[in-house]
Amino acid sequence: MGWEEIAADKRKRIEESIPKEWRVQVKDQDGSFMDIPASSGLLTADELNITNSSGVDLVSKLAAGQLKSVDVTLAFCKRAALAHQALNLALEFFPEMALAQAKELDKYYEEHKKPVGPLHGLPISLKDQLRVKGLETSMGYVAWLGKFDREDSVLTALLRKAGAVFYIKTSVPQSLMVCETVNNIIGRTLNPRNKNWSCGGSSGGEGANIGFRGGIIGVGTDIGGSIRVPSAFNYLYGIRPSHGRMPYAKMANSMEGQETVHSVVGPLAHSVPDLKLFVTSVLHEEPWKYDSKVIPMPWRQAEEDIIETKISSGGLTLGFYNCDGNVLPHPPILRGVEMVVSALKNKGHTVVPWKPYKQDFGVDLINKIYASDGGFDVFSDLKESGEPAIPNFQDLINPSLPKMDMNEIWEVQRQKWAWQGEYLEQWRLREAELGKEIDAFIAPITPTAAIRHNQFKYYGYASAINLLDWTSVVVPVTFADKAKDKKLTDFKPLSDIDGIVQAEYDPEAYHGAPVAVQIVGRRLSEERTLAIAKEIGKLLGNEITP
Repeated sequence: MGWEEIAADKRKRIEESIPKEWRVQVKDQDGSFMDIPASSGLLTADELNITNSSGVDLVSKLAAGQLKSVDVTLAFCKRAALAHQALNLALEFFPEMALAQAKELDKYYEEHKKPVGPLHGLPISLKDQLRVKGLETSMGYVAWLGKFDREDSVLTALLRKAGAVFYIKTSVPQSLMVCETVNNIIGRTLNPRNKNWSCGGSSGGEGANIGFRGGIIGVGTDIGGSIRVPSAFNYLYGIRPSHGRMPYAKMANSMEGQETVHSVVGPLAHSVPDLKLFVTSVLHEEPWKYDSKVIPMPWRQAEEDIIETKISSGGLTLGFYNCDGNVLPHPPILRGVEMVVSALKNKGHTVVPWKPYKQDFGVDLINKIYASDGGFDVFSDLKESGEPAIPNFQDLINPSLPKMDMNEIWEVQRQKWAWQGEYLEQWRLREAELGKEIDAFIAPITPTAAIRHNQFKYYGYASAINLLDWTSVVVPVTFADKAKDKKLTDFKPLSDIDGIVQAEYDPEAYHGAPVAVQIVGRRLSEERTLAIAKEIGKLLGNEITP
């Protein structure tokens, strides 16, 4: 079979995994898909209520016996089926396995009168990189179809141990290396709020599914923005933890063995409490006993308490910038940063300018690292099936780029370490000027609101944080508004790429698109950074407090 037939067979199998009684006609529309769950008639009032709840609320009710896992799982399976039919986001959909797992959990609860763990009975949506025994992990490559996993990834196994139920694996871009979600297997995944906007990538299937509430907490990965961009584009919270905090072992990946910049795994959700629920539940299972790269570091409540104490006294000290010196964000993003800064200042917190240190150097260096094998890994997988490369990543991973030799890689690693140390020095110098500790900084995560398809050109706001390996939490802020976010008329590009990014802005086309910022704390500051993000969401009125 040629690659087209293999891909067509996979699409047919995904379609057949949706029960006939769950299939609906989704009309082609330019507006939002968000009303489909209520208008379809597929979900009962109770199921709509379940899928509109928070994860914290659901696990509380499941643990108290007020809800059964079968009912919660069925509700999310039905809503995810709608999500796939509207947005094209599933690479694996397995409701029968999910409901069987949920029945076992309900049986356990009936016998023992207690939950199996902190996520007992809660459905969790998985990016396709996570392996689930018995299912395929294609990662957007046609060549990987037909290969069935013999074991769970470590994170899958630990989530299962904590009581999570699995029901869907979501789509990714071919290779994972772009902030779009399109591949030659199922095509393009859409944004739940508008089919003309990107859902982001590479965890775009997760962003779309959680944004649509086909899931309550989703698992993504991030090597250059792949958790944070889909969170931003789908009006979600998302955390990029530092390397070593969450287990990555036995997950699929492109360029496995590339150790200069690590991909990390983390959750996307509708609130910080749900992000914390995920992180604490995984740490509860002591992942450092299963993955040698995980640091033995349980959840440090004392670190969160330090921030809570500062918040109660109006004592946070935060840096901010709205431009990294390479690309000026579009007007909606500039307004979003200003909204966050104003909200914090109005509450008595100290917010001071922060200048990104040698940002162009960092962005150039990480781009070299992405391409250090000259595209060999990615293009070998494409050659195996004969499928073409998606156009989105040919600029980023070009097979004509020269490979680095070992000495060049060592030099890049030396430069990365030196830059990380210099960045910390800049932080200390700024603290010395202020006479107090800086808790985090606020920055754009992308230069645009949820962007139109194939227009994502500049990764630097996200990828520089990956090179630092600092903790970053995305906070949804507002929506683009054509009345407020006028196109800049006297703009002089900072660079060639800046000119391209600015030319893309159209107030009419972006009206209503989600706008977000990222809160960046130092390495392994997950407890503190999540607490700051929660406070900002609360001040903006975007934080769900169960």
